[in-house]
Amino acid sequence: MRLDGVRILDLTRLLPGPYATQLLADSGAEVIKVEDTGAGDYARHSEPRSERDVGAIFEMVNRGKKSVSLDLKSDEGTEAFYQLVETADVVFEQFRPGVVERLGIDYDTLRSYNDELIYCSLTGYGQEGPWADRAGHDLNYVALAGLLDMTRESPSDKPQMPGYPIGDMSGGLFSAFAITEALLSRELGNTGGEYIDVAMSDVVASFSQSVAYQALTGDPDEPRPGNTHLSGQFPWYDSYETADGEWVTIAALEPKFWRAFCEAVDKEHLIDAHDEHDPDSFAKVRAELEALFAERTRAEWEDALGDVDAAVGGVYSPAEMVDHPQLDARDMIERSDDAPPRIGFPARSTEMASGAGEALADQGEHTESLLSAVGYTAAELEELRQAGVVRY
Repeated sequence: MRLDGVRILDLTRLLPGPYATQLLADSGAEVIKVEDTGAGDYARHSEPRSERDVGAIFEMVNRGKKSVSLDLKSDEGTEAFYQLVETADVVFEQFRPGVVERLGIDYDTLRSYNDELIYCSLTGYGQEGPWADRAGHDLNYVALAGLLDMTRESPSDKPQMPGYPIGDMSGGLFSAFAITEALLSRELGNTGGEYIDVAMSDVVASFSQSVAYQALTGDPDEPRPGNTHLSGQFPWYDSYETADGEWVTIAALEPKFWRAFCEAVDKEHLIDAHDEHDPDSFAKVRAELEALFAERTRAEWEDALGDVDAAVGGVYSPAEMVDHPQLDARDMIERSDDAPPRIGFPARSTEMASGAGEALADQGEHTESLLSAVGYTAAELEELRQAGVVRY
């Protein structure tokens, strides 16, 4: 998990693309944010603000990156970008389809400067198809992909918006995976440079494997909210309110987990219900579980069942999550006296990179040094700065 020596030119903004390049930076890659000379990455200015007085989202997904500020709508700014492309391994962009062609920074143009270049485009709906040019956000992508439909107890209920932007984050994650895969393919000699097209709606659609077969084959038991084993059909895979108004989950899909649960709570008469497929039986079991879980607090249920192989656990808020001993033991919550807290890299390896560091680059902070390294003189850079083509 070491990407030392890999240089990525990151044209993305806000959350999906920067999350992808944060993962790559945490793995050792050199990530250079290419921002315009105006507002730059909008996330710099978003609310809520961090203690450094920048957008909190920006701070969470832009640590340890460098920043070059160029006006890509000018010939001079585009030429400077071409010079950087010659030194890069990856270009990653998140514009709507057609924008990079208008700017003259599309894959076909850039590979004439670097034929080993890996170029990744991340969009909501991809580069082709009837929806390719549509505006969208996370909610639209998860709606198209079938996920939003499955977030309710029954088809008559209102779909519930996921608390995390699943399309954004999964799109970023898959982009990081695809870029890493392309780098490996190139290094193995299987390919040279290549173009990657990632659509956030496609990635979320790929998460539908648990219900895809029925959907694809027209099964009469078409997956609908509340009638699949992962969407509330079974009372032993659900969440229940506790005595203190909190919630716990039970995910006893396997008979052995259900048996262990029933024995631990003195409900052995419910064990055989796991083999039944009767909605009336499910309703009776669910009513018993509702009454049972309402007898104790969340903490009491954790104490009672935490060591039982019953797949029971509490429902925690994000604020509780970041203080949870399980995540602390995994070093997922990183805190120090010298830097703001952060969510760590979600994997462990015997060959972990040193990480991206905690520095947040000011907009254009590295413009002068990086363009100097590709041949620009101090006089040329000052002339470009005065013309508003670069910012530093």
